[in-house]
Amino acid sequence: MIENWTKEFIIQRLLAITLLVVLFVLCFQVIQFFIVPAIWAAILAYVTFPVYNFFYEKVKLSPNFSAAIMTVSISLIIGVPLVIGVFILQQEALSLISNLVYRVKVGYLDVPNSIKDLPVIGQQVKDVLWRINKNPEGTLEAFRMWVQSHLYYGKVALDVAFSSLAKLGMALMTLFFFYRDGTSLIRQIRQALRNIIGNRIDGYIDSVGTTTRAVVYGIGLTALAQALLAGVGYYFAGAPSPILLTIVTFIIALIPFGTPFVWGGVSIWLLSKGYTVEGIGLALWGTLVISWVDNLIRPIVISGATKIPFIIIFIGVLGGLTAFGFVGLFIGPVVLAIGLAVWREWISNHKNELFAAQEKVLIDSQTLPPEEKIE
Repeated sequence: MIENWTKEFIIQRLLAITLLVVLFVLCFQVIQFFIVPAIWAAILAYVTFPVYNFFYEKVKLSPNFSAAIMTVSISLIIGVPLVIGVFILQQEALSLISNLVYRVKVGYLDVPNSIKDLPVIGQQVKDVLWRINKNPEGTLEAFRMWVQSHLYYGKVALDVAFSSLAKLGMALMTLFFFYRDGTSLIRQIRQALRNIIGNRIDGYIDSVGTTTRAVVYGIGLTALAQALLAGVGYYFAGAPSPILLTIVTFIIALIPFGTPFVWGGVSIWLLSKGYTVEGIGLALWGTLVISWVDNLIRPIVISGATKIPFIIIFIGVLGGLTAFGFVGLFIGPVVLAIGLAVWREWISNHKNELFAAQEKVLIDSQTLPPEEKIE
């Protein structure tokens, strides 16, 4: 009787686990597209939640109205620069293409002498320019055929752009509900994890919160400061489209030590155009001012708040970027912060066991007679 009951119990448990696994897989398939937008929304909601609390608790607005104000504000902060950047990029691209087509038609496509005088590739550049200027119509026809043969990649790029816009819209819509129901949701998650892991989960959640806020503020403030300083340099150096370059610098600056690739490229471009003073000045400005912001603000804000070595944060940022894409800039450091918290807790709980043997050896070496020590 007991054996039959045990078999039935095991079968029931196996069926229940199987159904739960199937349910989990199906749920994952349904929400897979929305995971990244939800993570972005959670990050934005968490770091800006004090502002929401100001409207909700201080101004005494309703949760829905407070969440709506915050969602609209975040949408404008993200959307306005994005629209401006796309518009400027479109204008610059059209101007560049029109200028290139015109130069090809009149047979006067050229590059600065500094490029033509480069070793190894300089002569190849001269040969290509000579062939293009010798037969402009043939060059344009070859370019049209190349574009037609690569239209598929344009479709792929449009699909990626529309997918990114859809994810952005989903993130902003999810942001509203995270503001309104965020406190209740965090309370439920905390209780569910406490039921599984125990009360130690509170320390892990606090570590996640502290790391997330520090990483977002550290990366965001550093990128903003570098972009503004770089924008000043672009303006005074006479670089084309300084606003667009500033936006690009901000995006690249989110990646540690990525800013030199932007202002360094602009400096090289200015030098190739013959603007020697402006190019050297921008390079000095980037080296002495812009780069120091990355070396100063980011370690202070992140490591100072989290008490985590900056090298771990740095590895988390780059590793997260490689593993999870752009959102990995924030996921990577959080994952390593949790791992470090678990490691520190384990060391703290087993401190006596770990160091007991070492202390015993030290005591024995101090109490043994000299002849026994020699042996």
